Amino acid sequence: MYKVVLVDDEAIILEGLKKVVDWRSFGCEVVALARSASEGAAALRAHKPDILITDIKMPGGDGLTMLAGLRSEFPDMQIAILTGYPYFEYAQQAVRLGVCRLLLKPSKMSEISEALSAMTRALGGADGTEASTSGAAGSFIVKEAVAYITEHHAEKLSLQEVADHCYVSQWHLSKLLNKTLEKNFYDILNEVRITRAKQLLAEPGFRIGDIVELVGYSDPGHFSRIFKKLCGMSANEYRNTL
Repeated sequence: MYKVVLVDDEAIILEGLKKVVDWRSFGCEVVALARSASEGAAALRAHKPDILITDIKMPGGDGLTMLAGLRSEFPDMQIAILTGYPYFEYAQQAVRLGVCRLLLKPSKMSEISEALSAMTRALGGADGTEASTSGAAGSFIVKEAVAYITEHHAEKLSLQEVADHCYVSQWHLSKLLNKTLEKNFYDILNEVRITRAKQLLAEPGFRIGDIVELVGYSDPGHFSRIFKKLCGMSANEYRNTL
């Protein structure tokens, strides 16, 4: 039996899908229901389903980022989007990330049946599409991760926090960053912080001690070592060159 996970923030839709669809006629079994993007990600890692049917717009979550993260981490999983937002650009991005079917709410039973037929047929063999869409999803996640690091660099940031934001495991995000950028999480974080420090050093009103804290370091000695490693000189020497 193919394992199926359903994700939607509306309980009535989840229960309706689970009860109304004749899952066994498609060789499927619903193994989990989830009502948020984070719950969905947890359910997928716990059950490793063959098929995911999910809403793309849920409160407190970025549906495309969730989709990209899951597609990147689970490249063989078939995905159908169930949504009430018929935006063409959104649909285009979803297809590029490897969505098999886009179903608008309320969906007809014939549309759901066709989607399930297509997804179960696709599980019979790979044609290279999974690899290409997984690559697109991975690139999407790397960009999202770097943007999040850049936005939150001044905070006490961890790889786990960035991975949670991107709906992927910490291990998978680390692999993606190394493969795509040839850098690890701390390399990227340090580069972002030091770039910001150089900008602040151009402002005479900021003392170096203040800058250390403003860019996210708690230890001035650690900041000094990282700055010299990346810039080839101390922060004070750099300021004197401006």
